[in-house]
Amino acid sequence: MLILRRADVTDVLSGRETEIIDLVAETYRLHDAGQTSLPHSTFLRFPEERHSRDRIIGLPAYRGGERPVAGMKWIASFPGNVAAGTERASAAIVLNSLDDGRPVAFVEGAVISARRTAASAALAARELTADNPPTGVLLIGCGVINLEILRFLAAALPGLREAALYDTDTARAEAFAERCAEAVPGVKAYPVTELSAALGEHRLVSLATTAAQPHMDLSACGPDTTVLHISLRDLTAESILGAANVVDDVDHVCRENTSLDLAQRLSGGRDFVDAPIGALLRGTATLRRTPGRPVVYSPFGLGVLDMALAEFVREEAERRGLGVRVEGFMSA
Repeated sequence: MLILRRADVTDVLSGRETEIIDLVAETYRLHDAGQTSLPHSTFLRFPEERHSRDRIIGLPAYRGGERPVAGMKWIASFPGNVAAGTERASAAIVLNSLDDGRPVAFVEGAVISARRTAASAALAARELTADNPPTGVLLIGCGVINLEILRFLAAALPGLREAALYDTDTARAEAFAERCAEAVPGVKAYPVTELSAALGEHRLVSLATTAAQPHMDLSACGPDTTVLHISLRDLTAESILGAANVVDDVDHVCRENTSLDLAQRLSGGRDFVDAPIGALLRGTATLRRTPGRPVVYSPFGLGVLDMALAEFVREEAERRGLGVRVEGFMSA
């Protein structure tokens, strides 16, 4: 059993944003072509009121193709951690042998989860704004995910020059600006306090909050806005129905009280979803922008992306001799 710690994972993935985006794109293509197995995620919630916002999610997945991989991610989301000064999410990934099914690697998963999420967002931003790439982005929610999204956006959109930052905690937004400047020095990052004005000024918006229910619409957005709806529960059902919608998997994203789940209940169907990202990448579907109608990208966060990136990390770690190997893990 190979155990890969956070430091090992970070070492392998640092500075490889473009490779990770390409890996995510190829995995989406395989998923759209039916070469994956992806059961619904399992949500573990708790009966106590003090844990009402907490959950642990299990994501089993298999990616086929030339480099098949199977395994499971077990990721905890405890929003209260943020106020305590620790990260909201923690995760571990188990990779299984496709020869005998035995576990072969145990990988720290929070870094992988954040970077595959950011790569998915950046990939969508690049594809959905290809005709008119933006030079700025509005990041709503000043946490780990939007920091990674900014890093990956800078790789996917070379013309990106500025990032407006909004958070309900203004001090958090100010501190986040310093972290952005350090992580992505080529992009000018600055906090904003008027959300409506910022929405009207930026054609690219990234939503990565801890919201458990809708709290905003898109009425303040400009006529050519692309929204990366990463946290999935920020937008009202009406705003989803009024937008052009791209998803990673319609069956996965229209559940668990996401904004799209609420939209399907309100509308009685899923016709509001225009295309999956994999079909756009494969050229089997197209998306036509309508003036005045925003485009919303809502990725559920498919476990197959975690498996693909974890296997990428495992292979590179093996080559570099990283990690801790535990012999006899499965022995009696």
